[in-house]
Amino acid sequence: MKIDTKFLGEIEIEQTDTLTFEHGLLGLEEERKFVLLPIDADLPLAILQSVEKKDIGFVVAFPFAFKKDYSFEISEDDLEKLEIEKAEDVLTYAIVTMKETLQESTMNLLAPLIINMDKKIGKQIVLQDNKSHPLRFPMKSFEGSGK
Repeated sequence: MKIDTKFLGEIEIEQTDTLTFEHGLLGLEEERKFVLLPIDADLPLAILQSVEKKDIGFVVAFPFAFKKDYSFEISEDDLEKLEIEKAEDVLTYAIVTMKETLQESTMNLLAPLIINMDKKIGKQIVLQDNKSHPLRFPMKSFEGSGK
């Protein structure tokens, strides 16, 4: 199916690639259908694009590429809602606030996106420990491949 996107224009996606966020995202609770679109194989970034609304798209980052010691616990309730059976089915992303350069940009480590790629369901969770999980973590620490 074809969708209009915020950053990439009109693209073709497979219906099976659609991710469902049952409760939407923070501030966008009515938006529940998204797709993850790769940006560049050398960067730990993607676009989380609404399937239904062109203007709702976010750059997201694989947080562990920027903060090696990033970790948190997922509650039993969230594990159940996300139908997580194996850790390898789970992808974690953080929403990025883009600035002029990647190094000036920040990502939200306080409210990560947890996605069960096997079941195609996701949830944005808010972590309780806001001292070690900042809302605006600088991305300047990325050690890219140098290509």
